[in-house]
Amino acid sequence: MQERLARFESKLAQTDVDAVLVTGQNNVYYLTGFWGTEGTVFISENRRLFLTDSRYTLMAKESIKGFDIVETRQALAEIAKIIKDDGLTSIGFDSQVSYQFYQALQTVFEAYELKPLTNFVEELRIIKDASEIATIRRACQISDQAFLDVLDFIKPNVTTEMEVNHFLDQRMRALGAAGASFEFIVASGYRSAMPHGVASNKVIKSGESLTLDFGCYYQHYVSDMTRTIHIGHVTDEEREIYDIVLRSNKTLIDQAKAGMTYLDFDGVARRVIDEAGYGDNFTHSIGHGMGLDIHELPFFTKTKDTLQAGMVVTDEPGIYLDNKYGVRIEDDLLITETGCEVLTSAPKELIVL
Repeated sequence: MQERLARFESKLAQTDVDAVLVTGQNNVYYLTGFWGTEGTVFISENRRLFLTDSRYTLMAKESIKGFDIVETRQALAEIAKIIKDDGLTSIGFDSQVSYQFYQALQTVFEAYELKPLTNFVEELRIIKDASEIATIRRACQISDQAFLDVLDFIKPNVTTEMEVNHFLDQRMRALGAAGASFEFIVASGYRSAMPHGVASNKVIKSGESLTLDFGCYYQHYVSDMTRTIHIGHVTDEEREIYDIVLRSNKTLIDQAKAGMTYLDFDGVARRVIDEAGYGDNFTHSIGHGMGLDIHELPFFTKTKDTLQAGMVVTDEPGIYLDNKYGVRIEDDLLITETGCEVLTSAPKELIVL
C-alpha cells in the first residue's frame, strides 16, 4: 500500500493542483485497503486524511495505515476545516462525480480553485502489483473450475440459459468468490450472434452453439472469460469459424508483450479474422483492462500508446453471423517484458457436448 501511495504522491507533485480528493470506492480501496460505502481520501503534500462515519471507524483503524482517520458525517466540511491554514490554493477531484456532488464541492471549497482530474488514480491502477496479480489469478482459477463444472450441468433440450447463468454464479460463490463481476452473457443458437446476449429462458438445444461470458469477484478483483461450446454436433462451417477465432486468440497470445502498441494489440488478432474473410463480423474491440473494475484502463482504441509489464488485459476475438450463431473466446492476460502469461486456463479447443 505504501508503494501505491508513494506513486500517487509522486504524480500529485507533477500536477498543477495542491491536493487531490478521492471518493470512488474502488480508488479509495486501492489507496487505503478500506472497503466500505462511506470513505473519503484527501491527500496533499503534508496531509493524508481518511474520513468516514461511525459505522466504519473501527474497521478503518484496523485496515488503514499512514492516514489520519477522521470520524464525521460531513466529510467535505471537515476537510475544509482541517486544511484552512495549510496555504492550499487548488484541489483536484475526480471528473466523473455527480453534478450534485460537484455543487457541494463548489459550496464547501469556494475559497479554492477546483480542477477536475480524469483517471488520476485509474492511471496508477493500470499496472498491477504482486498482490493484485495473485488475487486476479485466483479469481481466474475459480472461473476456470466453474466452466469445467458447468459442462456436466448442461443437458441439451432441457437446460435453459438462465439455469446455466445461476449455476455459474452459485458455483463460483461455492469456490470462494464474493459474487458475479458482471451480468453474464449466456447465449445459445441464434442468440449467440449477439455479442452481449444476456441469459434468457430459452432452452439450449442440440445442434446449437453456446457462448458463456462470465467472471467473478474475489477479494474485490475480477475475472472475465469467454468460452463457446457446441451442443450435440457441429457443422463444417461452425468448425471453420471456431478455428479462425481460436487462431486469432492464440496469435495474439504469441505476440503480446510490453512495448506493443494498442493499435497492434487489436490489429494482430483482427488481421487473422480479416484475412479469413470475416472482418465485418468482428464488431468490437479486442479487449480491455481489468482489475478492481471489470472494464478499466487500458482500452484498445487505435492509438500508439503501448502495453506495459504488469497490465492485465483481455484477449477476446469473436465472429458473429446474424440470426445464425456467434463464436467468442476470451482469456485474461498478464503482460510481461518478454510476452504474456495466460491467467485463464479453462480448455478452449472445440468442445461438443
